[in-house]
Amino acid sequence: METVPREVMTEVSAGGAPGATARLHFAPAYAPVELGPLTDIDAPATIRLGLQRRAAANLRSHVLRAMRRFTALLVADLASFYVMREVVRAVRDLALFGEGLAAPLQSAMPRGILNGWQYAAALFVALFVTGNYGRGDQRRDARRLFMASALATALPLWMTIWTRGVEPVLVQYAFTTLLVWAGLVAERQAIDRIVARFLPVYRNGAPTLFVGPGEACRQAINSPSFAQGGECRPVGFVDVHVPPAPDALGHAANFRTLLQRTGAEVVVVAGYLPDNRFREVVDASLEAESQLLSVPRSIAIAGVQPNLVWRRGQPLVELTAPSLKGWQGLVKRAIDVIGASVGLVLLSPLLALVAMAVKLESRGPVFFTQERVRQGGRRFRIIKFRTMVDGAEQRRDELLSRSLYSDPRLFKVPRDPRITRLGRWLRRTSVDELPQLVNVLRGEMSLVGPRPPLPSEVAFYEEHHFARFDVKPGITGPWQVAGRNQITDFERVVALETQYIREWSLLTDVGILLRTVWVVAQMRGAH
Repeated sequence: METVPREVMTEVSAGGAPGATARLHFAPAYAPVELGPLTDIDAPATIRLGLQRRAAANLRSHVLRAMRRFTALLVADLASFYVMREVVRAVRDLALFGEGLAAPLQSAMPRGILNGWQYAAALFVALFVTGNYGRGDQRRDARRLFMASALATALPLWMTIWTRGVEPVLVQYAFTTLLVWAGLVAERQAIDRIVARFLPVYRNGAPTLFVGPGEACRQAINSPSFAQGGECRPVGFVDVHVPPAPDALGHAANFRTLLQRTGAEVVVVAGYLPDNRFREVVDASLEAESQLLSVPRSIAIAGVQPNLVWRRGQPLVELTAPSLKGWQGLVKRAIDVIGASVGLVLLSPLLALVAMAVKLESRGPVFFTQERVRQGGRRFRIIKFRTMVDGAEQRRDELLSRSLYSDPRLFKVPRDPRITRLGRWLRRTSVDELPQLVNVLRGEMSLVGPRPPLPSEVAFYEEHHFARFDVKPGITGPWQVAGRNQITDFERVVALETQYIREWSLLTDVGILLRTVWVVAQMRGAH
């Protein structure tokens, strides 16, 4: 998709008298997507689930884009280092430009200073630590590159201070740092020129949706950050004014629908948005795992951490960084696979004994499977050890009045007559949940996350309750460690799970797993 020059045509009334009205017609500097009319199916729950289902694809796109950028820069850095090393060798050892230059170079940069993999490893570490593999202008920032060059040179030179003395090492340090820095700056600029020359504009750009007043959105689309292609590909803008501009995709009241339909991976807030609209934009972007950028303005919304990024010399405020969350998702999935695999192996003797006991105690299958709702509103079958008599599900409706919860979105009966004697012990110790390790290996669940509800319970959900489906459900979660069935307020349950989702970290999961062991050992709050 290539940019089209923006044209402004002014029509002035005859005579061109002062004060004559002028009509401005804008030809968009991008190719906006074509959207059909809104329909009845665009209900809030449908739209939210659609955004949640897009979240995984958006995260993959952000992570893959970051991996491609990192790989390209790493290969280019190593190639640049190799070229610099060969140039130094040719000038110093082969006297390519004569002995007059070779002699001082042998003193300033003796053999071994750019010694293959050692300096290459130091250079990689220094570039990584100083953030030179980041997004936007970070990778081409000359000051960052100089810091990385200075650090990379200092690492292998540290030990030579004690053998050669401070003064010659300082000369060697300064000369090497400047040489590597010049090579890196030239290399990064060359990459930008090569990409601009040979890759079509917007070929790899993330679909980008703008929201705000029409004029502010047009200005942002035509600004250097977005008009020159690269990391973002504008697909249109959403107007906050009534009626929306003719060239807008629609009004901000339908932002969730428009975000889902455009498939935007990046959302840019341009100009002023009322607080209620701004919150809707932030919430929808978080649901879809879209990167959220803003022309600088003050914000104070939970779950958002502003970060200043530069795009072609223009400052932008990044409100979310999906690539970071994407890496976190990869780490979480790796831990789930390792934890579930190890758990199944270590617990296999216990699982076999429980399976035999279930089969011997009462008639029916060993395992109980039930349809539940998981991430994005998708359905799956959860696996447990059977703790009730065979056919217990058919008696559920007659026990609704005895549930601990008055809320139909939660169901638990104390001293449930359908539970077997063994089943009661399995529930109190949570051993009945262990087969869900298979669900974790399948990718349907995680070790830690919100508990998956029944479809009949989801039918009573309000829009904000769908936050539970932003992530994979878990065998254990914040609700379980906070009090298990002692917490009977559904809004409190959703609040705990929403806080967990927005503030997720690896340490949080570890803490919940450790607290789960303690809660289960006490056998309190379980039925």
